[in-house]
Amino acid sequence: MCNLYRLSTTHAEVARLFRGATVMPGNAVEEVYPGYPGLVLAGGTLRSMAWGFPRSETSKRTGKPLKPRPVNNTRSENLGSPMWRDSFVARRCLIPLTEFAEAEGEKGAMTRTWFALPDQPIFAAAGIWRDTDEWGPAYSMLMTEACIHVVGIHDRMPVILPPAEWDCWTDDATHEALQLCRPYDGEMTIRRTADRWSAR
Repeated sequence: MCNLYRLSTTHAEVARLFRGATVMPGNAVEEVYPGYPGLVLAGGTLRSMAWGFPRSETSKRTGKPLKPRPVNNTRSENLGSPMWRDSFVARRCLIPLTEFAEAEGEKGAMTRTWFALPDQPIFAAAGIWRDTDEWGPAYSMLMTEACIHVVGIHDRMPVILPPAEWDCWTDDATHEALQLCRPYDGEMTIRRTADRWSAR
């Protein structure tokens, strides 16, 4: 599953990519982790949202409420479940990014391996969003089976949408949008690094 991605460009560049979308002020960061703010295109507007739907948890030891945990990934086969259904039906969004990372290597010494698209310096992943009491607007990234470029490192990957499919994802009926949740079939670049996975 994807727990780290980057958007290494300006909001103005992203707005141009999405055909002049309006930009709301926000504090989205370049390197996005679960619970951090990221830039999302929803309803024709680029806005900052928290990455992950909040899930309430209770301490097993004390029985008291704990800080909510961000659920930042949604398996495409689970979109009919109560946690995701309403957002999938009514609030689909696009998540712009320049690359996403997966952990590679031995446990305790995993490093960051980055994936990008050579023909699209900025590309879009499928997402869903909703307003939350805990964090305000929050989004989750759709996951599907890994393509041939990712499968040796992880068995899942983000649903990457070519530009021709952006409107279908955000505007068409759910059964048509669901057909877009498939492994990416284009070229990808893989950039292995010595950067520790857990370093922040």
